Amino acid sequence: MIDILGKRYWFFALSLLIILPGMILWAKNGLPLAIDFTGGSILEVSFASGQAPDNAEVFNLYQSQGITDVQVQPTGEKDVLIIRTPFLDETQQAQMIKAMESTYNDKVTIRTADSVGPTVGQEVASRAAMAVAIAGLAVVLYVTYAFRGIPHALRYGICAIIAMLHDILIVMSLVNIGGKFFGWQVDSMFLTALLTVIGFSVQDKIVVFDRIRENTAVLRRLPFETLVNHSIVQTLQRSINTQLMTVEFMLLSLALFGGVTLREFAVILLVGLLSGTYSSIFIAAPSLVVWEKKEWRTWFKSNKPRTATS
Repeated sequence: MIDILGKRYWFFALSLLIILPGMILWAKNGLPLAIDFTGGSILEVSFASGQAPDNAEVFNLYQSQGITDVQVQPTGEKDVLIIRTPFLDETQQAQMIKAMESTYNDKVTIRTADSVGPTVGQEVASRAAMAVAIAGLAVVLYVTYAFRGIPHALRYGICAIIAMLHDILIVMSLVNIGGKFFGWQVDSMFLTALLTVIGFSVQDKIVVFDRIRENTAVLRRLPFETLVNHSIVQTLQRSINTQLMTVEFMLLSLALFGGVTLREFAVILLVGLLSGTYSSIFIAAPSLVVWEKKEWRTWFKSNKPRTATS
C-alpha cells in the first residue's frame, strides 16, 4: 500500500514553499486591491488608429495631469487599454479623454467606465471577510455534527478548517505573485473564485473524512495512522478523477482560450481547486494524525542520545 502519511512532513514543506513567496510579497507590497475594495475608477478605452499608445506614455500623461496611483494594462486587443485610477467623476474622465486625444492625435472612445466610492469599497471588503469567516464557522459546526458518532469529532472540523486556510493561502499567494508580474488585482471576481474554492475544498475534505469514519468502525483495531492512510488510498483515485473530469479540464480550456478578461478568474479557480484536492489528501488527513499522535511535542526536541554523566 502507498505510504502517504509517512511522508506528511514533506507535503507540509511543499505547501510552505508554495505559500511563502506570495506571503512575502503581501507583507512587502500589500494586496493588489482593485477599485471594488479601495474605491476608484476604471476606464476601458479604444483608439481609432488601431494602435494604443505605450503603457508608460499613458501613465506619464496621467501623472502630468496630477493624477497619481495609475495602472495601465493592455488587453488582448492592440487598440484597447484598461486604465485604473483613484476616483474620477464624469467631468474628470472626460478631461482625460480630451487630453489623450490631444496628445496622441487620435480619436479615443470609452468602451466601459466604472467608478466605486471609498465607502462602498470598504463595505465590500468587510462583507468579504465576514463571508469567509461565516463559511469557516459553518464548516466546523457541520463537520463536528456529522461526525459526532466517532471520538474527537471536533478535530475533524478544525482540521478541515486548517486545510481550507491552506487553500485560501495558496490562492492569496497566487494573486500576489500574479499582481507582481502580470498586473492581477483582487476584485469581486476574485472573491467569487475564492468562495468557490472554499466550497469545493470543504467537499473534498468531507469525502476523505467520511471514509475515515466508515473505516473507524470496520478497522478499529488498526493503529490510527494506518487506518487513515488506508482511507486516503481508498479515496485517492476517486478524488483525483472526479476533480479532473468534472472541473479542471474545463477550467484549463477556459484559461487557455477564454480571453483576457476571464483568464485570471479561470487560473485562480484552476489552482485553487487543485489545491483543494491536494490538501484533502496531503494536509487535512495528515493533520488529523499529527493531532492524534501529538507530534508537536517532539518537534523541537533534540534526537541526540543522552550520555551518562558520572
